[in-house]
Amino acid sequence: VGVKEDSFNVLDLAEYTKNRPWWRKVFAPSSGSSAEKFNVATQLLIGGVTGWCTGFVFQKVGKLAATAVGGGFFLLQIANHTGYIKVDWKLVERDVNKAKQQLKFHSSSNKMSPEVKSKVDEVIIFLKKNVILTGGFAGGFLLGMAS
Repeated sequence: VGVKEDSFNVLDLAEYTKNRPWWRKVFAPSSGSSAEKFNVATQLLIGGVTGWCTGFVFQKVGKLAATAVGGGFFLLQIANHTGYIKVDWKLVERDVNKAKQQLKFHSSSNKMSPEVKSKVDEVIIFLKKNVILTGGFAGGFLLGMAS
């Protein structure tokens, strides 16, 4: 009785992963939707965890930013009231009116640049292809903001 030797192809995973980072496989536009790669539970879990982490960080950073801006404004008001600084209100009013005019000019055109439009289209395509992942992220984000 003769023993037949089978030939196998060996795939070196270390070399393969060096040439293909994980983020390129997951988020590359040509890679298709995540529904083709992961099951629904995995997509919800990935989206939920990343959304919760993002929401939690946004909540903490938002509180810190609000405290810093409010505290800075409060200190400026105290300094103005006590006479440490003097505000030229006519100059402030002139600059605010100039900013209003520029905002009116830019908002009247209502045209997006081609670069911005192409990026928005890419994001919309990604969101449509990965609805479950996006839904998990949105839910996790809201939970992160609430916690």
